[in-house]
Amino acid sequence: MESVMKKTAATSLLASCAVSLALFSSCASQEQNTLTPEEIADGWVLLFDGKTLDGWKDYNGTTLTQPWHVVDGCIQAKGDGSDASGYIVTDKEYENFELSWDWKLSKGGNSGMLYHVVERPQYAVPYVTGPEYQLIDEPNFPEPLEEWQKLGVDYAMHLPDKSKMKVNPQGEWNNSKIVFDNGHVEHWLNGQKIVEFEAWTDDWHAKKNSGKWANAPEYGLAKKGVLCLQDHGYPASFRNLKIKELPRKTGKEVNLFNGVDLTGWEPYGTEKWYVKDGLLVCESGPDKQYGYLATRDYYDDFDLTVEFKQEADGNSGVFIRSFVEEGVKVNGWQVEVAPKGHDTGGIYESYGRGWLVQIPDEKENILKEGDWNTMRIKVQGDNVQTWLNGQEMVNLNDEKIGAGKGRIALQIHDGGGIKVLWRNLKLTTL
Repeated sequence: MESVMKKTAATSLLASCAVSLALFSSCASQEQNTLTPEEIADGWVLLFDGKTLDGWKDYNGTTLTQPWHVVDGCIQAKGDGSDASGYIVTDKEYENFELSWDWKLSKGGNSGMLYHVVERPQYAVPYVTGPEYQLIDEPNFPEPLEEWQKLGVDYAMHLPDKSKMKVNPQGEWNNSKIVFDNGHVEHWLNGQKIVEFEAWTDDWHAKKNSGKWANAPEYGLAKKGVLCLQDHGYPASFRNLKIKELPRKTGKEVNLFNGVDLTGWEPYGTEKWYVKDGLLVCESGPDKQYGYLATRDYYDDFDLTVEFKQEADGNSGVFIRSFVEEGVKVNGWQVEVAPKGHDTGGIYESYGRGWLVQIPDEKENILKEGDWNTMRIKVQGDNVQTWLNGQEMVNLNDEKIGAGKGRIALQIHDGGGIKVLWRNLKLTTL
C-alpha cells in the first residue's frame, strides 16, 4: 500500500525487532510449499520452494538485494522497506492466472501483492503500474484508514464485500487468491470471494481517472507483468505461493474509432484532435509541438488496419506498444506516416536506437499523395509486419519490441503545418 503515514525510525525499529521473532518463529510446518499430484496435473507451479529466493529479484533490478530472506520455510519481509523501496518481483511475467498464497503480518502490519507490474527505469515504484491486493492488519493499524486502503481491496479502486470476509487474527495465517482471466478479476480471502470486477471497462477507467491514479497514466493498463511483494516497513511472512496460468482469449475485434467522438482515446499535448464528418482529424495547433492521441487501453499482440489521408505535410505516425511519460512524451515504436520520400511504413524507435527499418526508395511510390491510404500493422511477440496499400513494407523481429507493452497512439510531429485524416481504425487481438 502506498504510504498512509510517515512512521518514525523508532517505531519502525520496534516493529521490526519486537515482533519478528515472536511472529515468524513458527513458519515451518509439514507439507508447506509443495504441490499435490493433482495440482501439478492441473498446471499449478510453485513461486517459492521454501528454501531459497530463486525466481525473485529487486523491482527494476537483475538480482535480489532488498531486505527479504527465508526463515523457517517462509519468504519474510524484514520490515526495513518503505514506500520507495523494499519491493521484490518475480523473474517471469504473467498475463492470465490464478494466484494463491498464505500470509501473516506483524501487529499493525502493512504489505501487499501486486500483479501486472511493469519494470521500466521511468517508474521508481511498482504501484504506479500494477494493481494491488491490499494486506494490512486493520485492528492494530496506528492511523485511520480510508475504505480503499483496507484489507482485501483492489487498492484505491474496488472495495470488498465485508459480509464475506472471514479474517484470522493477527499472528495467524490467512490465505488469499487473485484470479485474473482476460480482464475478469476476483479477490478471495480464506475461501470466500470478496471482490469481483471487470478491468478496462468504462466504469474501471472512470475510477482510475477520478481517484488516486488520476496522475498515474499507465496504472493498471498492462495486460502482462511481473508479480510483486511489498515490504512496507513491517515484518511480514508468505508461504505456499503458487500460480496456474490461464489461456489468453484471442480473436476479439475492436473498433478503435466510433466516427462520432474520441471515446476510448486520451490526448496528450496542445495539438488538435477532433472529429469532423465522421473522420478523425489531427492538426497542428499554435504551439507547433508534438501531440499524441493514445488509446486508453493497452494492445500488445494485434492485427490493426487504419486508413489515412495527408491533407497538409502529413508527418505523423502510429505508435505501437507505447507508454506515456510525465508531460507530453510517448515512448515506444512508431510505424511512420510521412510525406513521400520519408519512409511511410518504416519503424522508428522513439528512444535509444532511432530508425530500425527504413523503406527502400523503390517502395516510396506506394504512398498515394492527397488520397486515402490503407496501413496494416501486425504485431505478435517480437515480430512486426507492416503493409501499405496491400504491399509489404517491413517484416522485423526485434527482442526489445517483443518485451514491450503498451498503447496504440497517433502522432502529430512538431514544426506545425500538419493535417492528417484518419478513418476505419480496426484491430483484431492475437
